Amino acid sequence: MTETTTTEPVLAVTARAAEEITSMMALPENAGKSLRVYVEKGGCSGMQYGMVFDERRDGDLSGGDGNVSVYVDAISAQYLRGTVIDFSDDLTAGGFKITNPNARESCGCGKSFSA
Repeated sequence: MTETTTTEPVLAVTARAAEEITSMMALPENAGKSLRVYVEKGGCSGMQYGMVFDERRDGDLSGGDGNVSVYVDAISAQYLRGTVIDFSDDLTAGGFKITNPNARESCGCGKSFSA
């Protein structure tokens, strides 16, 4: 008997965010890459989010919505587990929106948080 382990994705991507990511992946400079979401020290609340198109690396965990893959390194995954990425094209405050259940507090701009 073989045991199968299923792993819950680190983060989820809404349909609107997946549409935007797919559009950006079509650009020549992003060919063969997927979105990487990471956390680093900085920002007004102590930690900040980063996003870049990148290739998969050893030890990466993944997330997404089935249509797009998002890579997350193991250290960032500790802070991002359960996060949802959305996208808004509103004229004011448009762009990717990150809802992180692990953030104790976030700054007004939504780009940094404390855990």
